[in-house]
Amino acid sequence: MKLKELAIKFNSELSALYDVAESQALFLMALEQLLQIKYNAYLLKKEETLAANDLAKFEDLLTELITGKPIQYIFGEAHFFGLSFKVNPEVLIPRPETEELVDWIIKTVNSPQLAVGNKRLLDIGTGSGCIAIALKKHLPQFEVEGLDIATPSLDIAKENAELNKVEVGFWQQDILQTQAVKSQEPYAIIVSNPPYITQTEKESMHQNVLANEPHRALFVSNEKPLVFYEAIANFAVLNLTEGGLLFFEINEHLGQETVDLLKHKGFNHIELRKDMQGKDRMICGRL
Repeated sequence: MKLKELAIKFNSELSALYDVAESQALFLMALEQLLQIKYNAYLLKKEETLAANDLAKFEDLLTELITGKPIQYIFGEAHFFGLSFKVNPEVLIPRPETEELVDWIIKTVNSPQLAVGNKRLLDIGTGSGCIAIALKKHLPQFEVEGLDIATPSLDIAKENAELNKVEVGFWQQDILQTQAVKSQEPYAIIVSNPPYITQTEKESMHQNVLANEPHRALFVSNEKPLVFYEAIANFAVLNLTEGGLLFFEINEHLGQETVDLLKHKGFNHIELRKDMQGKDRMICGRL
């Protein structure tokens, strides 16, 4: 089978789950992972015939993809902000919109107009550790910590810190239970991408997400969609240094509600930002 025919096979066999663009993206990811062929090289190699053992690898992969299992979990690897991360069903697969949040933080810290107090940064609900690790990689002057409720997630995060050769302190905590706890030292920056998808929105989500990614990191009730934002804001009020910054990734439908919550908690200079798709996705407030 030629490479171009294999691309068509991906489209055909995955059509029940993915549109053509998504199927082709999966094919290109598989091509790079299994044969180390990047897109530009693929364009020159479309007519090449696959060796039988290589074709078998793609067929085995398709068998798993057809079940809806994300390709990142199959390979045990995801890419985020130019770095590689180990992932499994205990942690969310890092998303491109979260890269935009990380980029915003880095640019804010490096802005000549900004003078953050101390050099301590906390990532709440760290999961795979992708936010904390990417920030430590690009802001090495900061002492970075990450917390999560789940021990299996923290185990992965620790592996990822070692993989990416950064020192990040990870510890277990349920922010809903410890939102009133004051740390020994304040933080200059607190960031979080907490659960924010409501039960109503859950009904329209892709089945491969629902069946594979950890629900504890995704969903909140319809009645209290900002429960984590309020808890983290409460914690931030106690634990940010004067002038410290709180960054969130947010539910695109709850931008104004999140702004109002931060105002109510005493934050100022609140900025709501859209992601590359024009959706309200990020917010920052200064204490």
